[in-house]
Amino acid sequence: MRAMLLASAAVLVWASAQAQQATSDQALERMRGFQTTGTPLEAQTVPQTGRRADQIRRNLERIKLPPGFRIDLYAVVPDARHMAVSRNNANVFVGTRKTDLWVVVDRDKDRVADEVKRMAPAIRFTQPNPCYSPDGFLYVVEHNRVLVFPAIEFFHEGPDVAVDVVVPQGGLIPREEESFNHGHRLCRIGPDNKLYISLGQPYNVQPREKLELYERLGIGGIIRMDRDGRNREVFARGVRNSVGIEFHPRTGELWFTDNQVDGMGDDIPPGEINRATAAGQHFGMPWYGGGRVRTNEYKDSEPPAGVRFPEAEMVAHAADLGLMFYTGRMFPERYRGGLFSAQRGSWNRTTPVGARVMFTPMKPDGSGLAGEPEVFASGWLDEETGEYYGRIVDVAQLPDGSLLVSDDTAGAIYRISYQAQ
Repeated sequence: MRAMLLASAAVLVWASAQAQQATSDQALERMRGFQTTGTPLEAQTVPQTGRRADQIRRNLERIKLPPGFRIDLYAVVPDARHMAVSRNNANVFVGTRKTDLWVVVDRDKDRVADEVKRMAPAIRFTQPNPCYSPDGFLYVVEHNRVLVFPAIEFFHEGPDVAVDVVVPQGGLIPREEESFNHGHRLCRIGPDNKLYISLGQPYNVQPREKLELYERLGIGGIIRMDRDGRNREVFARGVRNSVGIEFHPRTGELWFTDNQVDGMGDDIPPGEINRATAAGQHFGMPWYGGGRVRTNEYKDSEPPAGVRFPEAEMVAHAADLGLMFYTGRMFPERYRGGLFSAQRGSWNRTTPVGARVMFTPMKPDGSGLAGEPEVFASGWLDEETGEYYGRIVDVAQLPDGSLLVSDDTAGAIYRISYQAQ
């Protein structure tokens, strides 16, 4: 009897999800035709005051920063992952690993959010992440779909938005390759005006029978396409699961983080920050588990010729995610042009590490590193107890040169600013 009840409950849950998806698909098609969906005008918002916000502020007292820097709560944003800052109004669009896409609005420009609301509430997203184009288009890459929202700075004020489909559902990867593991995609618009998307492969180390398929489709790599979805090609291969991609503002080269193989011990293999100088390069996976450490599964197999090794090796299992080049002028000179990156923190290390913001100095011309990666902001990990007070996912820059930091565990975005001593 209990088994029958559980099976019936599962069927009801499945049917409910299917109905919600069908409603979402209908709403999407109406908005593609600039028609209303009947969604209530009252937006779903997130309270920015109260016990939760107060406690997050108290937790920030733990954070250590270089002299002259300070950190404040910018917004309470549930499950906040990757961020895209709009070009004119500095609205911050925030992805999640769930079904919500948030927009954070600072109307009075006091550098504290006035409103956090669910964007396009009629659409049921699946792990959405945003990226923004120089001409004002918001792209949202999901687990297996890509949408685009033109003129989003205007339309986000209402529940119905201008939207179109770049890659239809099931078009990024074959449906039979969908997985809950490493399925969180990232996107960026490149200097060539193409759309770049990272596609993590779902295994710890992919089996040999998947190699040809994954190499051909760019699963375990970075793909690019025209902004309308045409002319797809594989830009980079041999990438296990990149959850951070960014273009250098001077050289136009693509830099990205990569999370490396688990189960090889606490201290190997290292995390990676990589640089792609041209299309078609291979970054070693699955022959290399991280850095120059060979995987057990492929140690007797010859790696591809010309494998590119990381520009910087990071501490093992710190989960290096979002990254950005600092182009502002608020921070001191040594930080200008440098690379900020987020470490979410380890899950499979006996001694936890991470939950911090890293800084890697760069040469002024962008040709490479000018020093070793260093800790910039830390304290979300209690090193005595191993308890996390936050898990850092992404970094982004506001127009005033301050730094935004997202935390998907506390459900918050922080703002780091600088004032000369």
